[in-house]
Amino acid sequence: MFFGITIEKVLLIGLVAALVIGPERLPRYAESLANITRKARDWLSSARTRVRDEMGEDFDDVDWRTLDPRQYDPRRIIREALLDDAPVAGPRPVVKPPTVPTPPLAASTPSPFRAGEVPPYDSEAT
Repeated sequence: MFFGITIEKVLLIGLVAALVIGPERLPRYAESLANITRKARDWLSSARTRVRDEMGEDFDDVDWRTLDPRQYDPRRIIREALLDDAPVAGPRPVVKPPTVPTPPLAASTPSPFRAGEVPPYDSEAT
């Protein structure tokens, strides 16, 4: 059923409601519940009729199951989006690194500051 409510839970809620309300008031509450249900059903059918009238012939062509938000799994959407752009290819070719020797970098060792010496100051860094 809806929202994790099973038939057993509905029966238990009905039994507790019957005990709390009491046998004198129970028919009146059942009648008001039936009236509310009937009004909600009439409202939904009139809304459906209004939508059908406003949309015209396009309303019957809509596949409502494709608009169900429960079918949208973000993992599936991302996977399909990534796989659509990826080319279908076999194994990747092995690329060898270049054999051109690179010159060694000159190691510049900073000299430690001596006592009383002012370190360089960068005015743009602060």
